[in-house]
Amino acid sequence: MWFNNLLAYTFTQEVAFDAETLEAALETKKARACANQEMSTYGFVAPFGKGEDAPLVHVSGEFILISARKEERILPSSVVRDALAEKVEEIELEQSRKVYKKELDQIKDEIIQAFLPRAFIRRKAIFAAIAPKRGLILVNSSSPARAEDLLSTLREVLGTLPVRPVNVKASPTASMTDWVRTKKAPDNFFVLDQCELRDTNEDGGVVRCQRQDLTSDETQVHLDSGKIVTRLAVAWQDKLSFILDDKLVINRLKFEDLLQDEAQQNGGEEALGQLDASFTLMMLTLMEMLPQLWEALGGIETPQGI
Repeated sequence: MWFNNLLAYTFTQEVAFDAETLEAALETKKARACANQEMSTYGFVAPFGKGEDAPLVHVSGEFILISARKEERILPSSVVRDALAEKVEEIELEQSRKVYKKELDQIKDEIIQAFLPRAFIRRKAIFAAIAPKRGLILVNSSSPARAEDLLSTLREVLGTLPVRPVNVKASPTASMTDWVRTKKAPDNFFVLDQCELRDTNEDGGVVRCQRQDLTSDETQVHLDSGKIVTRLAVAWQDKLSFILDDKLVINRLKFEDLLQDEAQQNGGEEALGQLDASFTLMMLTLMEMLPQLWEALGGIETPQGI
């Protein structure tokens, strides 16, 4: 149970999270299979364990873990397009007339409905960790759209969910560029060997550096020419590493073996114990690292009135 991507959201007002109340709320929107004529469904699933009796809310200390799943039928557009073209050709030949847009759309809908029961099923799960005392929700995703699907569904079952993405006072791009230019990261952070440099001109180029010494003269030449750092690989202490981008999205989050070994020792022999220990240690580590990262980026920006 280690997140590999991270989007952070902060509460704009205090919200009391009671595990039993939350469990009951999620039960009203449990994940289910797509019916024959449904394109997709979305609902909550147990973060740990399987079966109808597995709880939808996992509580570990001050932290809460939930999970949602999207199930969708995969119907390739090329299949629909070919079937539509074949049907239109058949009508035009048999009836000696042209098929116009309104009828075309109707035929397309009929084809989709006919193909749906035979379409492949794809399932995607997404996890979110809630830290009520810290006023944070962390979503294991690099896609704001996927994170918002989970948050909006959670808002639907709770009736309210006053959260907003974490924003910082300083520009992440300016901060990351400064770390590379000065060859010095904030305390406890270390610049690694990967970054993305972009020209500030509208049609400017992009330079992607991998497995390179970012303190080299070559990198400095790019910065001197006006390029800025929009993605940067960073390590924190000796516990984790990640890639930070200009939107504060954390990608490729990797917890080092030191932490994973500690969780394995703490978790005991059972699988649930291992998962719980991993989740707890992950959250304690992130609750220490994230405030330091945001402080290094100027501190969290608080909108007026909050």
